[in-house]
Amino acid sequence: MPIRPPALDDRTFSDLTDELLARIPAHTPEWTNPQLGDPGRTIVELFAWLTDALLYRVNLIPERQRLAFLRLLGAQMQAAVPATGIVALQFKDDQATGAQILQPLATVKGPVNFETKSEVTVLPLTCKVHFKRPLTADETASVQDLLPGLAQLYGIPSTGTPRPYAASPLFPNGEADPVGWDLTSSTDGAMWIALLAPKDLVPKVRSSIAGQLLTVGIVPAVEVPALFEAIGPRGRIPHVWEITTPGRDPGVPALLALDVIEDSTGGLRTTGTERLALPRVEFIGAPSNDVRVNLNAGVGPDQPPRIDDLDEAAMIVAWLRLRPTTPMHQLTITWAGINAVQVEQLQTLTGRIVGQSDGSSDQEMQLPATSVEQESFVLQVEEPGLSFVTWQRVDDLAAAGTDARAYTLDTEAGVVRFGNGLRGKIPENQQRVRVAQMRAGGGKAGNLPAGSLTDITGLDASNNAVQGTLKVIQTMATQGGDDSETLAQAEQRIPALFRHNDRAVTEEDYQRIATETPGVNIARVILMPRFKPQQKQFNVPGVVSVMVLPQKSPVGSPNPRADRPTLEAVHGWLSVRTPVATELYVIGCDYVPVSVTVGVTLLDGVAQETTLAAIRDAVRLFLWPLTGGGTDGLGWKLGRSVRDRELDVIVARVPGVDTVNGVNLFQMVNGGWQSVSNPGASGPVEIPLRAWQLPELLHVSVVADTTAPTSLDPATQGTDGASDVAIPVVPEVC
Repeated sequence: MPIRPPALDDRTFSDLTDELLARIPAHTPEWTNPQLGDPGRTIVELFAWLTDALLYRVNLIPERQRLAFLRLLGAQMQAAVPATGIVALQFKDDQATGAQILQPLATVKGPVNFETKSEVTVLPLTCKVHFKRPLTADETASVQDLLPGLAQLYGIPSTGTPRPYAASPLFPNGEADPVGWDLTSSTDGAMWIALLAPKDLVPKVRSSIAGQLLTVGIVPAVEVPALFEAIGPRGRIPHVWEITTPGRDPGVPALLALDVIEDSTGGLRTTGTERLALPRVEFIGAPSNDVRVNLNAGVGPDQPPRIDDLDEAAMIVAWLRLRPTTPMHQLTITWAGINAVQVEQLQTLTGRIVGQSDGSSDQEMQLPATSVEQESFVLQVEEPGLSFVTWQRVDDLAAAGTDARAYTLDTEAGVVRFGNGLRGKIPENQQRVRVAQMRAGGGKAGNLPAGSLTDITGLDASNNAVQGTLKVIQTMATQGGDDSETLAQAEQRIPALFRHNDRAVTEEDYQRIATETPGVNIARVILMPRFKPQQKQFNVPGVVSVMVLPQKSPVGSPNPRADRPTLEAVHGWLSVRTPVATELYVIGCDYVPVSVTVGVTLLDGVAQETTLAAIRDAVRLFLWPLTGGGTDGLGWKLGRSVRDRELDVIVARVPGVDTVNGVNLFQMVNGGWQSVSNPGASGPVEIPLRAWQLPELLHVSVVADTTAPTSLDPATQGTDGASDVAIPVVPEVC
C-alpha cells in the first residue's frame, strides 16, 4: 500500500453542516424546519465554515513536518534563474559624432528590467553585415559566358578559377537568423561588417572613432563538439578581426588586424562580445566601390563585397572582416552586430541596512530581495571601533570556528544566518548589518520577445548620468529565465536526498543528478560505466561516461545534440558529486546517418498522401532517440542495429497499409548515400552500430504501388564547391 500522510480530520463543510442539522431533533425538537435562509440555519453554516477552516490548518501539520525534514537535511530551495540576452545600442540623434562610454550595470528598461554585464563604448555607427554568396546553378549559367572575359579583365592567372558571387546581406534589419549562417559557405570564408554613418558625416565619424574601442556582439548557433573530446575549457576558434584602410599608401596593407582587448565569446564558442581597439584615423577607410575608380572593387579575398547601391556605398566608414585563421569545417553564426552588450535579468542594490543584532545566537535577517546572486553578494557587519567589516559567506556554519566572521546565505529566500558563538561569531549587540552589494532577480517573466527592451540609463566614465541619449535595439529574445523552486518541488527532492544525499553512486543517481542540472533541459541520460571515450574502450576501471541528449521536439532531423555549454554544465554539476576516484566524462552522442526508402500498397479508399505521411512519421518515431522511439518507447537503444525487418513491421502497422513492397536501408559513404545489402544477397539487412552510437534518420522516402526505390534523389546527396578567386557579378545597367 502507498504511504500517504493522514488527514487528521477529513470532514468537509457539507459533512459538518449535515452533522449539526442531525443534532437539531435531539437538542431543539421545537425547531422543525431548518431550511436554507432560516436565521438558525445561517448560524449553523457559519460555524461549519469556521470549523472547516480550522480543520484545513490542522491537516497542514504533516506537510509542515515534511518541510521541517527538508530544512534539517540542509536543503535549500533553488533560486530563480535570470534570463540573459544581447542587445545593440545606438544614439537617438542620427547626427551624433562623439563616442559614449557606459559603465557596467546600466539599467535596460522593459516589462522586466535588465542590467548590462560589462562596459560598452557606443560609437556613432550603424552596421550592415554582408557576405560573398556563391551563385546558384541558374545564376552561374546566366553569367558563364562572361567568366573568361572577367578573368582576363581582372588579371586572374590561368591556374585560378574565377567564381562569381553576389554581395548578399546577412541579418536584415538586424534580425537574427534562427537557423544560423555558416561562415564557411561564403566564397572567401569570411564575414564582412560595413560600418555606416550619414554620408555627410563620414569623415568626421572616422576621426571620432579613431583610437576607440568597438564592441562587436556575436551569437554562434548551437555548436556540437566531437563525441570523444574531453570536456574542460572550451576550445577557442582561432580568428582575426581586420579593418579596411584607405589603401592609398603602398606601404599600408589593404586590411589591418585589430587587437582584441576583451572577449566574452570564449573564442566564438558562446554568445558574447569582443572589444576591438580601432587604429588611428589614417588607417581607417574603405575602398571605392566605383569600378571606374577602382577596377578591382570586390575582386579577390582581401577586397570587401562590392556594393552597387550608391547611397549605401557612400555611407561606409570602413569594413570589418571576421576570418578564421585555421581551416574550419563549419562556423555557424545566428547574429552579429556592433555596439552590443550582454544583459541579464538582475537588479543591483548597494548600501542597504538589513537589520540590527540583538546579541542572540543563530540570528536570521531577511534581505531586501529574494533569488540573490551568490557570487556578487557582499555582507558587512558593524563592529565597535572598526565601522563596517566584511564577513565571509560559508556553506556550513558547523565548520566555522568560534571567532569566524561567517554567515550562510539562502539565495532563494534571501535570508542570511549567523552563528551561535561556538560555530561562527555572533554579531555584537546593537550593531547594524549592511548589504554592501547584492544582485537579485530572475524568473520566467524575463523571457521577453524581441523589441521588448527599448531604453537604457546608466553612468558614463565620469560617473555622470546617461539618460535619454541612447536607444536599445533588441533583435533577439531574452531566454534562460526560470522561476524559483516551489515547496511542492522541494518536497519531491526529499526521497532523492535520503537515497543519494546529492552524491552520484548508482546508475540511477547519475541519471537523476544529471537531469537536475540547473539551466539545461535534458531529455535522456545514458550511463556508460567503464567506458573511456577517447580510446573508445570499455572495461577501464574507475571511468564513468555519461551521455546526455537535450530535449527536442518535434520528431525529425536533425537529432538532438548536446552543445558544449550543456555538456560543460552537466560535467560541472556531476563532477563535484562523484566519488573522488571516479574519472568522469560527459559526452554527446555519435550519430550514424541513415536513410530509408519504403514501397507500399495501400488499401482502397484511403487518402494516399495522408497515409504516406503517416508512414514517414512512424519510421522517424521508431528510430527516434528520445521518448517514443525504439522498441520500448523509451528511445532507441545505444548500439542497437537498424534492421529492415523491424521497419517492415512498423510500416505494416500503419492504418491504411495493405502490403509492404520492401524496405531499403542506406548509409553515408564518402559524402554520398550507399545502399546496404546482405552479403549473401538475400535475407535480412541491417546497419550495425557500435556500443556508443545511435542512428540519425536524415531522409525517408515512401512510394505507393511500387517497390522501394533502390537509390536516393540526387538532391539528398550533397555537393562540395571550391573557389580560387571571388569576383562580383556584373550588375545590370540601363
